[in-house]
Amino acid sequence: MIANENYEELKNTLSNFIPLNKFSEISSDDFYDKVHPYERIISHQIYDDVLAYHLKGTVSKTISEIPRLGSIINPASATIKPKLVTIITNWIDRNDTNVRSFNNKYKFNLIYSKSRDGLDCITFHNKCNQKWPFIVLIKVQSKKIYGGYNPIGYASRKDEWLTTSDSFIFSFKNGQDTHNMKIGRVINPNYSIYEKLYVYGLNPYLYLHIARFYNDILDNTNVYLPIEEIEAFSVIRRCFFNFKCFNSQNY
Repeated sequence: MIANENYEELKNTLSNFIPLNKFSEISSDDFYDKVHPYERIISHQIYDDVLAYHLKGTVSKTISEIPRLGSIINPASATIKPKLVTIITNWIDRNDTNVRSFNNKYKFNLIYSKSRDGLDCITFHNKCNQKWPFIVLIKVQSKKIYGGYNPIGYASRKDEWLTTSDSFIFSFKNGQDTHNMKIGRVINPNYSIYEKLYVYGLNPYLYLHIARFYNDILDNTNVYLPIEEIEAFSVIRRCFFNFKCFNSQNY
């Protein structure tokens, strides 16, 4: 049990940071389990407004004007919306059973874009080298999106299998659909990532085939799909209540 003086000390320490939380994006369960026990260090106005939001659905000025700690995607993606980023971040955390729950623990920084940087494998590798972990997204002309998570990055190795148990591949029906999605986690970590990218011609195609080393996400085999956009994002863990994080160039 926390002594009264420790509550006061904690309240004074966090008084400038508590208002920065986006309380309206905390689930009712998390509010009860993780916020309610610390009611004594939260201002009465904020606590009452958050409680009214969860009990009555009332959105007060206090809650609606609490600022965010920057966008979850920087800059905005031409491929997916933030709600799909939330799903991907839950996959990164292996939170597959509650994949649609709000998750802003990571920030996606755009490091490569086909439309911005051109279609060139050397440019892609130069942009992505040493920027791990990262996500690659490929939007085809049907608007379907295919992607993969690389948690260990590239290091200018060529024709080499990289080993990790945390990589996965996935697909979305389009950039906003949170229901028609598939994830394939790696089956054989020794053959999780092959460091080589091929790009041929002015009108590139994505070649899809059954992945031997991943749980399959494809409906068909040996499919060629015209590529509309390719984006790669470095995945940065967001920091909260840490002065070094607020001064970081990542924010």
